[in-house]
Amino acid sequence: MPTHPHKAFDVSHMRISNRQFVLILAAALPACALGGCGTINDRITPGVVDAIPQWAGGLPAGVPPRPGTAEYDEYMKEQERKRLEPAPPKDAAANASMPSTGSSGLDPVH
Repeated sequence: MPTHPHKAFDVSHMRISNRQFVLILAAALPACALGGCGTINDRITPGVVDAIPQWAGGLPAGVPPRPGTAEYDEYMKEQERKRLEPAPPKDAAANASMPSTGSSGLDPVH
């Protein structure tokens, strides 16, 4: 009869080696770091994206400013002003876009 009734549950012989510990740590550290990125990403992203130049994948020229900034309020006022301006007459817009045949002497190709 065994001297210890719970010998099957004795885990003293299951020691973790240094190599196993380092592997667990190497897997857990990046996992925790990536988990933390998800919680602060919404606060850091606007500042980081605005600092990236266009040639490196940043915002292209002519992008409206972000909501909540003073520039955004000015931009929206300008958009509202443009919206309230009367549209140019359709005949004037059509004539301006068509080239005249007198300058080149050729008819437009259809």
